[in-house]
Amino acid sequence: MAHHFGKSAEAQVERHYERSGAQILHRRWRSRSGEIDLIVQDRDVLVFVEVKASSSMERAMQSLRPAQICRISRAAEEFLQHVPTGVLTDVRFDLACCDRTGHTQVFENAFGHF
Repeated sequence: MAHHFGKSAEAQVERHYERSGAQILHRRWRSRSGEIDLIVQDRDVLVFVEVKASSSMERAMQSLRPAQICRISRAAEEFLQHVPTGVLTDVRFDLACCDRTGHTQVFENAFGHF
């Protein structure tokens, strides 16, 4: 059940970005360092998105841990090795939270960039 809740949350977040005109580049992109839930092209910015789903919005927000932020940042570094502008690419790290009612909230620039 948790797996389906997580996939549903990711789909809701994808729709959020697509409605704003962004393009979904990758879903669940994996590297040696870890996984990035979504990689989105939002105009001139490459956005790395971590999706969290929980029974409440507060619990979803609190579930992002410092160790996970480090893994996502390392994975983003690996991804940027395959982008023409590399680490000079304008990037953003967003946290997208979903609660059990289906409410979704995206926090842009939720955590610092490496």
